[in-house]
Amino acid sequence: MNIYSALKMGDYHTHHCEDDLLIKKIGSDQLICAVMDGCSTAMDSHFASTLTGKLLRKIAFEKGYQNLYQNKGTKNLDEDLKEILRNLFKEMTFVKNKLMLDEKELLTTLIILLYDMKENKGIILSIGDGLLCINGEITEFERDNKPDYLAYHLHENFDKWYAQQNQKMFFDHLTDISIATDGISTFAQIKKTDNEEEINVIEYLVNNQHYDDTEDMLNRKLKKLEHHYGLKPTDDLAIIRIIQKK
Repeated sequence: MNIYSALKMGDYHTHHCEDDLLIKKIGSDQLICAVMDGCSTAMDSHFASTLTGKLLRKIAFEKGYQNLYQNKGTKNLDEDLKEILRNLFKEMTFVKNKLMLDEKELLTTLIILLYDMKENKGIILSIGDGLLCINGEITEFERDNKPDYLAYHLHENFDKWYAQQNQKMFFDHLTDISIATDGISTFAQIKKTDNEEEINVIEYLVNNQHYDDTEDMLNRKLKKLEHHYGLKPTDDLAIIRIIQKK
């Protein structure tokens, strides 16, 4: 199994990349991946996405130890994901209160993937905008650029909130899976090149397997899009791709 990732600041952004990503093993059997996109019209949106990634890393680390020493692992990925997000709610609420943060300082989208490597099955939940591709099938979540951010719901009953999440997909027999922030849909002609070929950027990034023999596959693709086709994302982009080699 090969895991690739790339983080790219959008051409219209000048100070910070407001996206972030996380790839972390939970024990020996589970893998958690996440991409986050901070809200550009909020406050310090790069902080919100980075904080969410750091908190998820902490939660994954603690869950790995719990599974190992307290036998708390389950065979239900939905329940495992629910517990991870429950802890994220608690951690974000604690940080919000401890640092006296405004809600606008915590606005970030989240696409989270939990994969059981032993059972070869997984679950993906999108909270807000973004794109995922499961074994060649692309699904794009778009809410007219008005995502329903997780931070809006920190004061609510978690179980009721989680039960209402409908941007959730299950998969098994992983062959090629990607998750990406909505920056993947913002590629534009930034400069002219001698090349006049057209290319489907999304298909190239999430389905085409050129450069899959290198760890830097996605970054090489981004460089080719820029220098060969003159294309760059105007919004920040975070993308993770997992390919199961035969």
